[in-house]
Amino acid sequence: MRTYEKTHPWISFVVDLRKATHKHWLLLGEASSKCMHVSGVPLLPAVAKELYKLYLVKGAMATTAIEGNTLSAEEISQHLEGKLRLPPSKAYLQQEVDNIIKACDEISENLFSGKDAALSVEQIKHYNTLVLKNLKLADDVVPGEIRKHSVGVWTYRGAPAEDCEYLLKRLCDWMNEFTPPSDDEKIVYGIYKAIICHIYLAWIHPFGDGNGRTARLIEFQVLLSCGVADLSAHLLSNHYNMTRTDYYKQLDASHKSGGDIFPFIKYALQGFVDGLAEQVELIRQQQVYVHWKDYIHEKFSNKDEKSEVRRRRLILDLSDSVDAVPVAKVRHITPRIAEVYATLTDKTLNRDINALAKLGLLEKTKGGVRARPETMFAFLAPVIS
Repeated sequence: MRTYEKTHPWISFVVDLRKATHKHWLLLGEASSKCMHVSGVPLLPAVAKELYKLYLVKGAMATTAIEGNTLSAEEISQHLEGKLRLPPSKAYLQQEVDNIIKACDEISENLFSGKDAALSVEQIKHYNTLVLKNLKLADDVVPGEIRKHSVGVWTYRGAPAEDCEYLLKRLCDWMNEFTPPSDDEKIVYGIYKAIICHIYLAWIHPFGDGNGRTARLIEFQVLLSCGVADLSAHLLSNHYNMTRTDYYKQLDASHKSGGDIFPFIKYALQGFVDGLAEQVELIRQQQVYVHWKDYIHEKFSNKDEKSEVRRRRLILDLSDSVDAVPVAKVRHITPRIAEVYATLTDKTLNRDINALAKLGLLEKTKGGVRARPETMFAFLAPVIS
């Protein structure tokens, strides 16, 4: 009998999925559906690039913030653009973020280039090396090497050091056998696999430092390898960070219960679904925007008069403003509109505004004028609310 079997009997490498409640399966089904929605909808190149950056920043911030990194999403964005300047005393914060971003990039490049997605002990060690690269560490911590001493987080102590290598090997073998019966269930099994792998790495705690970050990188890899879109694969880390207190409570309860991981799985699934719903809504807004622009061009098709071209440009540029624009500022909303109206009177501008309002493309409010992209909702399939 190994030591961990006495000290950590909940590390059993057994999960009876029959114990999952109907709520788990409903959440899994919803998560799978939303994952396919996010990955299956074409986006404008600029929008796709912006969303990728947004969730990479959120993911990097989340997985480091849980461990105490204080950089905000805005600061990380500035850092990626080469604009962030921190004093030497805070340089390590940038290094922590860089390590996660580079690790995520490496994982993505490997998977999209067709490399084997199977988990291995050497791979997990490598990710820990990336996580801890160029950071100041305790004397007994060696990046990528299994610890030889006892470690823990809060009141939890990791598995015995002498068993960590063995436990990692067991975990990799188990996860590599955790395969779906068909491609239709690939995402469902992948989500379960990612969360379970995260829990077990947290229980084993194989390294002297960086265990949580390493676990979240493995989770990212598993989600990506099962068909989850890159931007969505960061969502679990973001959820754990946004609900950090509950995250640690759920992990603590998972071992105190003797290894009942289903409450943690439900907690993770709900956060994942909520994050996916946010992404689906962002994509929906972008689709509405694209259709709205097409609708405007359709309204002005075969209308080549100067006044019609001018009005089309005006409503297109107004569509980029979220809030109403005061009438006095309309002629300056963009450089091209300023050029168009530079030699025209306010009477002409007001005539154009009234014409756009008559077409139903523009709305007059107390605050000024605004485009009406919500017009597109009239073309949705009718439902009873």
